[in-house]
Amino acid sequence: MCLLGEVGGYPYQAELWRMRTTRRLILHELTPAEIDRMAVLMGLYRTTPMDLADASLVAVAESRSLHRVFTLDSDFYVYRLADGTALEIVG
Repeated sequence: MCLLGEVGGYPYQAELWRMRTTRRLILHELTPAEIDRMAVLMGLYRTTPMDLADASLVAVAESRSLHRVFTLDSDFYVYRLADGTALEIVG
C-alpha cells in the first residue's frame, strides 16, 4: 500500500481497496508460525533491510507454497524462500 501511494498516490491505493471489496484480493490473517518466521527472516535480511511487510509476504508465500507474489518492492529480487528458490515477482 505504501509503495502504491508513492507510485500513484491515493487513486492507486483506492484501487487496491476496491480489489478487496470485490474479493479479487483477500487479506490473510497471519498464523503464529508465520509471525515467528517473519522474525527469523528479518534477522536473516537485516542488512537489506527487510521490513515487516516484506517479511509477512515471504512468510505467507512459504507457508502456503506460493512462488509468485505481487509487489513493487525491488528487494524481493534478493529474498529467497526457505528452500533457497527465488520468488516470481508480479508487479
